[in-house]
Amino acid sequence: MKRTTKILAGLFLLMFSQDTNAQNTYQNPLAVEFGDPYVLHVKGDKYYMYGTGGAKNGFAAYSSTDLVNWKNEGQVWHAGNRNGWSDSTAAWGGAYWAPEVYEYKGKFYIFYSAQWKENPTKELENFRVGVAVADHPTGPFTDLDTKPIFDPGYPIIDANVLFDKSGKIYLYYSRCCYKHEVESEVATWAKEKGWFDKIEESWVYGVELKPDFSGVIGEPVLCLRPPVKMSDKQAEWESRSVTSKEVNRRWTEGSVIFKKGDTYYMMYSANYFGGRNYAVGYATSKSPLGPFKKAANNPVLQKNGGIVTGTGHNSITYSPDGKEMFCVYHARTSATGDKRVVFIDRMKILKDGKLIVEGPTTAPQAIPAGK
Repeated sequence: MKRTTKILAGLFLLMFSQDTNAQNTYQNPLAVEFGDPYVLHVKGDKYYMYGTGGAKNGFAAYSSTDLVNWKNEGQVWHAGNRNGWSDSTAAWGGAYWAPEVYEYKGKFYIFYSAQWKENPTKELENFRVGVAVADHPTGPFTDLDTKPIFDPGYPIIDANVLFDKSGKIYLYYSRCCYKHEVESEVATWAKEKGWFDKIEESWVYGVELKPDFSGVIGEPVLCLRPPVKMSDKQAEWESRSVTSKEVNRRWTEGSVIFKKGDTYYMMYSANYFGGRNYAVGYATSKSPLGPFKKAANNPVLQKNGGIVTGTGHNSITYSPDGKEMFCVYHARTSATGDKRVVFIDRMKILKDGKLIVEGPTTAPQAIPAGK
């Protein structure tokens, strides 16, 4: 009888240990199929994740208390809202991409990219950036206006917003590769090999945003672009889409800016978002609009052998106790195929200012601190 009791007690302790271990760890990828994931933490409430996909003609949201277990909150913004300015019949299903949500003066604002219905020259890529407002992070969001925030005269995507301590607000975006042929040593090299007749590029710009988000102040400033010279240390990893003969484009997109101490960090993604070489680097500046200097340790996030590929378009967030910094990004795995799934890995800013992302990981690791 005593032996039976001891065996049962041992089994109970083993089950309890396994259950506790399961609750204290998590493993990438998370059970969320999003591209371009963005996480908002509402103090006293929850984390909310938004991204590309998960809804028709709009955006969905997920909520979580621990950054690991996510609940689908359904569609939170729809192109058909009363002020909708997009074209859901255009290429890529209207191209509802890269939503980011910010809490500001008691309201929630979603910035996003979409195909603009005003398209007299019938451009294939007619993307612009819009903004919608809601009383809750789960919507419903309604566009502030019946048109995009502004029209720079070329297609733009991947809005990111900085609420600077100076009181000014800045909008960052990526000018698309579309019809943006750029001369560089990489372009010349690709032409000489007979691979491509031209190389198009996307560049990241920043511009001051009006306090009511009704438009911009001043002219956009170029913040980041692919390297011109092949001797540039950044050229190898930022040109892989071209040098692997994948496509005739070099991207600088998916920017996310934040400040640590007196330094502004801008993370960005390079290479084809649909390919294996999508990767993340960063640059630093002492001013919100630059000049930005790319880091020597780039890329800080890239494919991991044949298991994880296509790592990019990240956002950042913090653990529930505020002590740990996390990089939230999408990737593909050998198991998930072409689906873009969400990863979350720890990142650090070292004492010398160097930014490090501890990923991509697929092994069990401790859940974010504070839960």
